[in-house]
Amino acid sequence: MSGARPLRSIFAWPLAIFITGLAGLVIALTGDGWRDAASWAALSAPVAAAIWAMRARRT
Repeated sequence: MSGARPLRSIFAWPLAIFITGLAGLVIALTGDGWRDAASWAALSAPVAAAIWAMRARRT
C-alpha cells in the first residue's frame, strides 16, 4: 500500500453520487416538465457509476 489517504479523497465520489441522487429525487418530487428530464438524468448517474465500476473491476 502506498500510504494512508485522507478521508476527503476516499469519500469524494460516493458523496458526489449521493448528492446527485438526492437532488434527482427532490427535483422529481417538486414539479413536472423539464424537472422530469433533470430528475431522470440525475437518477441515472448512480446507475451509470455502478455499471462503470463493475466493468472497471473486471479488467
